[in-house]
Amino acid sequence: MNAWEIFYREFVTYEGYETVLEGLLATVIIAVCGLLIGFVVGCILAVLKIIPAKRWYAKIPRWLANIYVALFRGTPMVVQLLLIHFVIFPIMHIDIPTLAEAVIAFGLNSGAYICEIMRGGIQSVDAGQMEAGRALGLGYVATMVHIIIPQAFKNVVPTLGNEFIALIKETSVAGFIAIVDLTRAFQNIANSTYEFIIPYVVLALVYLVLVLVITLIVRLIERRLKVSDRR
Repeated sequence: MNAWEIFYREFVTYEGYETVLEGLLATVIIAVCGLLIGFVVGCILAVLKIIPAKRWYAKIPRWLANIYVALFRGTPMVVQLLLIHFVIFPIMHIDIPTLAEAVIAFGLNSGAYICEIMRGGIQSVDAGQMEAGRALGLGYVATMVHIIIPQAFKNVVPTLGNEFIALIKETSVAGFIAIVDLTRAFQNIANSTYEFIIPYVVLALVYLVLVLVITLIVRLIERRLKVSDRR
């Protein structure tokens, strides 16, 4: 029996595809929810980092945002995941599903990167937009939410797409806290058959397909935004 026959038997006959589908769902949930959490956290941090501050105490939010970004960008994702699962949540007596722990960990990590993405996008918006919002009677936060951030979002869609792709690939470390993600599902197949070449080649192809689908979706979003700008 050759390698393909062994993989087919495990994947189809022994219903290994069910585990793969569960792993795919877990991977997508972690990446999508992580990106959404990261976007919210990143926008808040980006606004804190660019708030005008003339007095020292007004700079405290900016300092806190800088510390957050340095902390999450300066440590590996797998270390953050292990700390949340084995240290931080147990100390705080928080008992939630491991999938939720992974979503939180990836969301907080993504927030640090999206913070810098959104900060660049916000600063690329013409300064007159802020003045126009204030002239209309909107406060600083309202102007950010309703005028500046929507325009900044259009400028950073491709970069956010890259962040989503990075999240999809980084979910491969979720198995460190016993989550059956896409990578762990194929590892289980490889370990049960002692045939490693075919499962890992197929795993790589699945990730490649996911990345190509995300790339296509991002391009479609870009086109829709360009069309809306012309109207």
